Amino acid sequence: MKVKIRQFGENDFSYKSAGELPGLIKLVDTFFELMNTLPEAKCARDLYPKKLSGPSKKLAYFLSGWLGGPRIYQEYFGEISIPSAHRHLKIGQQQSDAWMLCMQKAVEQQAYDEAFKEYLIAQLGIPAGRIVIACSR
Repeated sequence: MKVKIRQFGENDFSYKSAGELPGLIKLVDTFFELMNTLPEAKCARDLYPKKLSGPSKKLAYFLSGWLGGPRIYQEYFGEISIPSAHRHLKIGQQQSDAWMLCMQKAVEQQAYDEAFKEYLIAQLGIPAGRIVIACSR
């Protein structure tokens, strides 16, 4: 009998590896805590409203569907194109790098498998790069 090894990016394996919605909420809370406290993140933090409850919920809900879990972002906020949704902002490489720094540190603080941590950061870098391109047009 051949056992199929589950891989990140297949079905809901990434979502489950992140701890499902509670795990994603914890990741996002850690992420925004870092955004608020790291001086090098100020340029990215300035892109968000003072109160982070809306962006926090949006990011956790987006990550749920993006990682193969329930598409709850779409239920509450509708369809999204990541680059288009950010096009109105002034996001350059500095802001993207600051955002990724906070996400990297937030991921490091989670009890995720090391292989999933590496996978997640690599995958998040893809839309981060696309946002910079979309915002430079």
